[in-house]
Amino acid sequence: MTDTPGLLGAAEIRRLAAALGLRPTKKLGQNFVHDANTVRRIVGLAGVDPGEVVVEVGPGLGSLTLGLLHAGAHVVAVEIDPVLAARLPDTVAEHAPGAVERLTVVERDALRLRADELPTPPTALVANLPYNVAVPVVLHLLAELPSLRHALVMVQTEVADRMAARPGSRVYGVPSVKLAWYGHARKVASVPRSVFWPVPNVDSSLVEFERSTPPPDADRDTVFALIDAAFAQRRKTLRAALTSWAGSADRAADLLSDAGVDPTTRGERLTVEQFAAIARAAATV
Repeated sequence: MTDTPGLLGAAEIRRLAAALGLRPTKKLGQNFVHDANTVRRIVGLAGVDPGEVVVEVGPGLGSLTLGLLHAGAHVVAVEIDPVLAARLPDTVAEHAPGAVERLTVVERDALRLRADELPTPPTALVANLPYNVAVPVVLHLLAELPSLRHALVMVQTEVADRMAARPGSRVYGVPSVKLAWYGHARKVASVPRSVFWPVPNVDSSLVEFERSTPPPDADRDTVFALIDAAFAQRRKTLRAALTSWAGSADRAADLLSDAGVDPTTRGERLTVEQFAAIARAAATV
């Protein structure tokens, strides 16, 4: 495959990596996309508008960054690797010189990123996320950046299934419910292993997210602690699983009943609204 003008192809990815002496590490989840068609597909599915401010986590060598810039976006690239962070502006200058002013690089661990470190509040998150921290990164950014209205992230397929799962699903769990607090997630496409360098040993998928209003009159920290407790022992009934959280099995049963939830059901059956109802019941007692 030949390199596409303005985007990075396989040959350019390898040249960049060689020039930087880069050996991709599993610790940082470094698998770089080298297929221009995949980049265009991601940008298209993300629905990024010209002029929109997009935060990209883990830009790596810049494949997706260039795609987002070509779509007219302002990109805030958050990169933990100092070598990659330092190189990215040069890559953009070489491949998209007219877009240099629309790129901001923040050398930072995304899990520690704060809103005041960004020049402009972003409205979109588009990223090929390091698979070992994908869910924590998404949850942290949604909490820290209320300006984010929508997202499209590439994650391990197994993680994508959990993020988009609905109550009653075998894979419905903590990531599913906590993400639902912020909005609606759905798996929209799969991504072949062959578009990455190095080729990963897991399958990848794209997850789309749209923010919505959280359940009313419920404290997020309380709800999240409740979710953690409910799924820590997911084979137990909620009455049993929430005993420590509530203080006793009887109080857990009373709170569940007050919230209109059957104490003998399990956490995997509950919507985020039902977890919020339990938290509201606890706050009134």
